Amino acid sequence: MAERIRLGADVGGTFTDVVLAAGTELVTAKVPSTEEQSVGVVAGIHKACAAAGIDPAAVDEFTHAMTVSVNALLERAGAKTALVTTEGFRDVLELGRQDRPDLYDLSATRPEPLVPRRRRFEVPERATPDGITTPVDEEAVREVAARIRESDAESVAVSFLHAYAAPENERRAVEVLEAELDVPVSASHEVLAEFREYERTATTVVDAYVTPTIDRYLGRLAERAAETGLPEPLVMQANGGIAGIETVRDHAVTTTMSGPAAGVVGANAAAGSVARERDLRGLVTFDMGGTSSDVSLVRDGEAERTTESEINGQPIRTPMVDVTTVGAGGGSIAWVDDGGALRVGPRSAGADPGPACYGKGGTEPTVTDADLVLGYIGESTDLGGELSLDADAAREALAGLAADADLDGPVAAARGVHRIANATMARAIRAATVERGHDPREFGLVAFGGAGPMHAAALAADLDIDTVIVPPACGVLSAFGLLAADEQHDAVRTHRVAIDDVDPATVETHYDALEADVREDARDPDAASIRRWADLRYAGQSFELTVDVAATFDPARVRERFHEAHEATYGYRMDEPVALVNLRVAATATRSDPRTEHAADGEPRVGERTARFGDGAGRTTPVYDRSGLAVGSTLDGSAVIEQAESTVVIPPAWEATVRDDGSLVLTGVTE
Repeated sequence: MAERIRLGADVGGTFTDVVLAAGTELVTAKVPSTEEQSVGVVAGIHKACAAAGIDPAAVDEFTHAMTVSVNALLERAGAKTALVTTEGFRDVLELGRQDRPDLYDLSATRPEPLVPRRRRFEVPERATPDGITTPVDEEAVREVAARIRESDAESVAVSFLHAYAAPENERRAVEVLEAELDVPVSASHEVLAEFREYERTATTVVDAYVTPTIDRYLGRLAERAAETGLPEPLVMQANGGIAGIETVRDHAVTTTMSGPAAGVVGANAAAGSVARERDLRGLVTFDMGGTSSDVSLVRDGEAERTTESEINGQPIRTPMVDVTTVGAGGGSIAWVDDGGALRVGPRSAGADPGPACYGKGGTEPTVTDADLVLGYIGESTDLGGELSLDADAAREALAGLAADADLDGPVAAARGVHRIANATMARAIRAATVERGHDPREFGLVAFGGAGPMHAAALAADLDIDTVIVPPACGVLSAFGLLAADEQHDAVRTHRVAIDDVDPATVETHYDALEADVREDARDPDAASIRRWADLRYAGQSFELTVDVAATFDPARVRERFHEAHEATYGYRMDEPVALVNLRVAATATRSDPRTEHAADGEPRVGERTARFGDGAGRTTPVYDRSGLAVGSTLDGSAVIEQAESTVVIPPAWEATVRDDGSLVLTGVTE
C-alpha cells in the first residue's frame, strides 16, 4: 500500500465503523460503540490496520464523525450553562415562538430550556438594527460574572438584542466575562449572525451547552490518536464538510448530526455515477443503522441542506445536511401497546445488551431478531466478522411478542415487525420527497448501514422506486463518506432590505467580510473556493428561500432566481416585492473521492437457506458471498448476498447487477 493512506471512523449508536483506503484498496472494520467513544474508535482503527497489514503510524489522514454533541442534547447531559442577555429578555428561551408542539393536544408540554431561569442573567444595554443606542454596562457584566461563578456554570452563552447587526456591546461583554471567568463563552454574533432573537439565542445556548463536552472529547481523541501514531483528526460537521479540530472546538454546534451528514456524502460519492448514467433526478439516501434510520435527498449532485433544524426540542439554525430521522433501526424494540397493536421503536436495545440474538443478555425482540427469523440473516452469520448470532434467543423473544399481540408464533411476529418497520421508514422517505414536491419514482434509492440493504428493495417496491444502489462499503458508508467529504466552512449575516433598494456596493462589502471569516477557518485559505447565497422572501412572508448568487451581486438576476426557486418549490410565483434577508458564504476545499475497483475473490455461491418474503411462505434462497461476485454478473431474486458488515436481500421480481466498482444495482418490477 504505497499510495497515500486515508482513514475514516464514524461512531454510531450501536457500532463504530472504520474505513481505510489507499489507492483502490478498501479495508473496513466494525466494532461495538463504547461509552467513551474514543475507546471504540481506536479499537476499530487497530482492527482495520491489522486487516490491512499496516502500522497505524503509516496513516496520512484521519477523519472522524461522532455523536457526542447530539447525545448530549438527547440525554440532556451537556454542560451546566448560563445565559447573559439584554435587560428585559431573560425569558426568550421560555417564550420561544409561542407555537404548540401538537396543535390538538391540550396536555402537550415543551422541553425545559437548556438554561434554567436561575442561570439566566440580564445586563443593561440596547442596540437596534441600525447600531448601538445604549452601551453595555460593564460593571453590571462584572456583577453577573460573580453570580455565574457562584452558580458553578461550566459555560456561558451571550445573546444581546440585535447583536447580529450591531455586535459591539456583545463583543465587549464577552471580553469582560472571559477576563472574569475560566469557562468557555459563546457569543451569538459569532455563532449565528442572523435576526430572530429566539433562534439565535437558542442556537448560541446549544453551542455553549455542548462546547465543554466536545472540547473534552476531542482532546482525549487527539491524545489517543497521537499515542497510536495517527495524525490529528479532522472532524465532520453537520454541513457535510470537514474542519480542523481547533476550528470545530471553536464552533461546537456545527458537530450536531455529523455522522448522518457523512453518510449522505458517502452515498453521493458512491452512487452519483449511477444517477447520471440512468438520468435520475437524484438520489434518496437511506441509512438504517442499529438505533435509527436516516433519510436525505441528493439533487444535481449535491446534498440538500437546511438551516432550520431541531434536536430534542432545541432549534438549531446552522447549515446542515437535511436529514429526516425515524426511530426504526436494527436494534429497535418491538412491543405491544395498550390497545393490543404491534409497534416498533423508537426505543432501541443499543449495543449493550443489543437484540436478543446477540446473546449478550437482551430479551426484548428487535428488528434484527425478525430479520434473522425471516431468513434474511443466516443463523451462522457473524455480524461485523466477529459477533455470532443466537437464533433460538431471537425466536424465543418473538414468541413472547406473538403471545402478547395474539399472533400465530414467532414467524408471524417477525413478519409483523418487518412490515411495521418498513412502513415507518417509508413514511420518512415520503416526508423527504413527496411532502417537499419531489416524486420518489424519479430517484434512485441508495441503501447503506448495517440493516439498510436488507430492507431497501421492499421499501423501494412500496414507493414505486425501480433503482436501488448498494455501494461496496454499504455497511460502513458513513465512514467511507468521511474520506469523500470536502472541507467546508459557512458564514451568514442578516442584511434586510427590499431587493429594489439594494446597494450592491454595501452587499459586496458584507460578502467580502463573510469571505474573510470563512477563509480564516480554512486550513489552506488559498485552496478554498468561495460560493455565495442569499436568503430572500416575498414581502409579508415569514420564511425564506436560499438562492445561488454569482460572484457579483446583481439585484435583478437574484430577484429572478428567487421567483424561479419559489415556483419550483411551491408551484407558483407572486407579483409582490422581494426582500433580501440574509447573505451566506461558504469556503470549500475539495478532496478527491476514494476510488474502488472490484475483482471477484473466491466462489460466489456459498449455500442456501429458507427465507420468507411478501407472501410469508418459506422459499429456498441461494446465498452469495459478495466478494466472489464477478463484475457484470446478474443475480435474480430471491437471493441473499452477504458481506462482513451488511447483508443485501434481493426479493422475488428483482435482480442485481455488479458494477466495476463493486456496487450492486438492484432493479425490479414494482407492485
